[in-house]
Amino acid sequence: MENYILKIDCSDAKGLVYKISDVLYKNDLNIEKNDEFVDGENKKFFYRAVLSGTLEITHIKNVLLSVLPKDSYISLAKKTKKNIIIMATKESHCLGELLLKHDSGELNANILAVVANHENLRLLVEKFAIPFHCIDVFGCERQEHEKRILQVLESYKIDFIILAKYMRILSSEFVCHYEQKILNIHHSFLPAFIGANPYKQAFIRGVKIIGATAHFVNDNLDEGPIVAQDVVSVNHEYSWKDMQRAGRTVEKNVLSNAVDLVLEDRVFVYGNKTVIF
Repeated sequence: MENYILKIDCSDAKGLVYKISDVLYKNDLNIEKNDEFVDGENKKFFYRAVLSGTLEITHIKNVLLSVLPKDSYISLAKKTKKNIIIMATKESHCLGELLLKHDSGELNANILAVVANHENLRLLVEKFAIPFHCIDVFGCERQEHEKRILQVLESYKIDFIILAKYMRILSSEFVCHYEQKILNIHHSFLPAFIGANPYKQAFIRGVKIIGATAHFVNDNLDEGPIVAQDVVSVNHEYSWKDMQRAGRTVEKNVLSNAVDLVLEDRVFVYGNKTVIF
């Protein structure tokens, strides 16, 4: 007996949970776990369930579409490991955390490769027997550099791209190839301190907490839908470099948590917000 993940979002209406449950029951499917949320202000309904049983995906989706509101979006797929590519630059802490989780079987994904714009992390990646592709930025214009990256990415079947401290801004032309499929870690508690040198910005402002934000990448710099955040306390004795060191721990933890949520199909994106079960 196989497990499936069912995700539904649609306009809110009376009896939606009953209608969904009725379809699943009549098709001899067991609901092992389910969550639902209603955004009353926007009259939106969100539903996620883990199902067990034997089913034909197209049939179940069509039956659900016949009883749910016309604007319903339905995702139904086997509960399997996703395929991911990690992109990095020089810093190892976020990449290393994901490599260790993958090596220990704690990451619900297959890391197909690591793509970087510098050679610094090659030895680390190759210790885990994972392909490493360096697309050097030296003497290469942005458009050509992204074209070369896309050529590598398109040679793999990818579900998500994880930016593990990849320190180059991606163009909208690049992002449109993988809409809502690129997850980034930003080294501050967004929306504060957007852009470069957030720890210096935080130090100058005299903040008492610093944090990290994992978000999907969109056309607006550091303004994509937020998946996970966390903070750590600091005080007046911290230099900006002390803040940076403390921030690395929260960065890798936030990215790791966000990756888990995405891989387990727990994230709904609507507008520039997320609903997470």
